[in-house]
Amino acid sequence: MADSSLDRRFQRIVAAMALCIFLGFSGCRSGAADPGADPSQYSIHKRVVAKNGAIATAHPLATDVGAMILKAGGNAVDAAVAAQFALAVVYPVAGNIGGGGFMIIHSAKGQNTAIDFREEAPRAATRDMYLDTAGNADPERSRNGALSVGIPGTISGLFLAHDQYGAMPMKKLIQPAIDLARKGFILTTGAATRLNAAQDAFRRYNRRPNAFIRDGGWHAGDTLVQTDLAHTLTLIRDHGAAGFYRGETAKKIVAEMKRGGGLISLDDLRNYQAIERDPVMFDYRGYQVVSMPLPSSGGILLAQMLGMLSPFPVKRYGFESVRSVQLMTEIERRAYADRAKYLGDPDFVKVPVDSLVSTDYLRRRMKDYHPGRATPSRAVSAGVIPWESDETTHLSVADSAGNAVAVTYTLNNYFGSKVVVGNAGFFLNDEMDDFSAKPGAPNMFGLLGAEANAIAPHKRMLSSMTPTIILRKGRPFLVLGTPGGATIITSVFQTIVDLIDFDLSVSDAVNKPKFHEQWKPEAVEIERGFPDSVVTAMQQMGYSFKQVGSIGRTEVIRIGSDSVEAVADHRGDDAAAGY
Repeated sequence: MADSSLDRRFQRIVAAMALCIFLGFSGCRSGAADPGADPSQYSIHKRVVAKNGAIATAHPLATDVGAMILKAGGNAVDAAVAAQFALAVVYPVAGNIGGGGFMIIHSAKGQNTAIDFREEAPRAATRDMYLDTAGNADPERSRNGALSVGIPGTISGLFLAHDQYGAMPMKKLIQPAIDLARKGFILTTGAATRLNAAQDAFRRYNRRPNAFIRDGGWHAGDTLVQTDLAHTLTLIRDHGAAGFYRGETAKKIVAEMKRGGGLISLDDLRNYQAIERDPVMFDYRGYQVVSMPLPSSGGILLAQMLGMLSPFPVKRYGFESVRSVQLMTEIERRAYADRAKYLGDPDFVKVPVDSLVSTDYLRRRMKDYHPGRATPSRAVSAGVIPWESDETTHLSVADSAGNAVAVTYTLNNYFGSKVVVGNAGFFLNDEMDDFSAKPGAPNMFGLLGAEANAIAPHKRMLSSMTPTIILRKGRPFLVLGTPGGATIITSVFQTIVDLIDFDLSVSDAVNKPKFHEQWKPEAVEIERGFPDSVVTAMQQMGYSFKQVGSIGRTEVIRIGSDSVEAVADHRGDDAAAGY
């Protein structure tokens, strides 16, 4: 498709999307809009089966942008990049240009790669910067305000992925986000609720007006217009990554740091670079799993969990049976104990990865597992090995050529640091909280860390993000991932087991209640609807449980021989689309 034709299509699609929101998504997608539809409610496709390609993201507008790119001849990387820019506009709680994340790519040529665009600590960061005068970790300083901000990596990561693996001009991928920011989009009930819940924090941590503060609060059906963000995205469109890391936008970020007591400098921004890494790859029951390496803990823990599970006939135990849930709980407990002790940025600390995922080591880790009896967390510690010489969002994409992309990226907490860069219109992350402010002090997700994850200048903080692609006979079979802080890894683990071992439908694997155990704190978290019979039986074994609102928001694509199925999680406004 010629560029001019694509430009016209972008203009039409943005206008059409705005109209679709007012008229109701399902009517517009079917070609027969319902003029009586409630504009405050989206009618979202949670499951699609398509012939050529599909995408699932946290917001229907971002999903539509990605699907439009696929239909226009872009590949899966193009669609992922365009959808991420759109999410920075329509999903400000986690979609971002002021945070960072990870991307797993499987190319049609058979190449597997990982793009690391995790944030870094500023050069001026120090090991004990979040300790109070008594030597205790001060979570307020690491979780809110300018001092909690790490050097953003999203823009560098998107350009690295596109430069190496994209096909369509980057300007065409950014333009839909610019149009959405400039013209505005309609808020859902959930989006309005999230903005309203953070109004006090927005006022506390910002010294400049921004688009997100509104007297009287936000309501479903309101239009959120972000002209400052549209200008920032235009600079990126016209000047590339330099439009963010240098020049006007960089100066605005540093000015915001000075206003709020943050540490990021112009040199920090100028010197940041996303990194292409070798992914974590391993076999599970005849499938090849491709996941994220350090500084994400996701791929290593996934390899540990599935490795510990593989000797057991879990399929025979049954989905959400007492025996399978107890076994998987004990596996999760042991993996998270190892995470706390050993894992950190591999560019700064030596991590014994090969030993941690070796068959012998994983079998030793399960020697003290006893069916029918809980192993208290106090009795579980990191394994002894021979040393070798939260708010987040995920999207999954597959195209007709055999390319597949899984992306998880984040601001960390809801709206990150709560700081909006003055006159630039985007939130900054609070990822410094993912370091170990003090060995043994938990972060906002209750995760513990040790010296391996201590703060150091330009070090990347440990993450739980687990974008994953599963191959069958060398070709993409599953593309998946989820937000959820500490629960990300266990949600991906359970989804894989649900699909491969328990033969669940994709919709059930995504939407059935999940559980989560992370060593400390000891209680097993469960969602509403988790079987009471399992809880009662495991309580008698010595387990304790804590019911939580939701665990993750998983997006899964399954590629068959003649169709592609995409399922978006029912826990939010997530949407799937295909063609």
